[in-house]
Amino acid sequence: MDDRKFRTAMGKFATGVTVIATEVEGDVHGMTANAFMSVSLDPKLVVISIGEKAKILNKIKESKIFTVNILAADQQELSMIFAGQLKEHKEVAFDRLDGKPVLAGAVAQIACEVSAEHVEGDHTLFIGKVTDIHLEDAEPLLFYNGKYRSLTEERTVTV
Repeated sequence: MDDRKFRTAMGKFATGVTVIATEVEGDVHGMTANAFMSVSLDPKLVVISIGEKAKILNKIKESKIFTVNILAADQQELSMIFAGQLKEHKEVAFDRLDGKPVLAGAVAQIACEVSAEHVEGDHTLFIGKVTDIHLEDAEPLLFYNGKYRSLTEERTVTV
């Protein structure tokens, strides 16, 4: 099968949108990603998947920390900034959670320390031990079939 067909198939899985952030020598680096999931409740672990060509890859390897910022529906511009989709460079302010850089207004901010890394194909999987979480009551930004989306009203289904 060709790469395009594979990418199209993967795009059929609706996801939230995150910005992964890390800090090296006082400089914060971020990248938009949807390759994120929870791994374990005890201990509390998550995994992120970073491509071998991503600038943030070596930053996370060096810092041994990262945050996952699950974006709110009104944060599409932040997603586009960290995906390199906006031409104009905008300064982004970061807050702190457990001393790690996070984005204000995110639905969830998850601070992590790298507990393991695994190279698989053209990506590195970072297992993160969760050190702190901050939650906001907001709707999430979604991504499906190559487009940003938002939730609609819940439907009640009787089973």
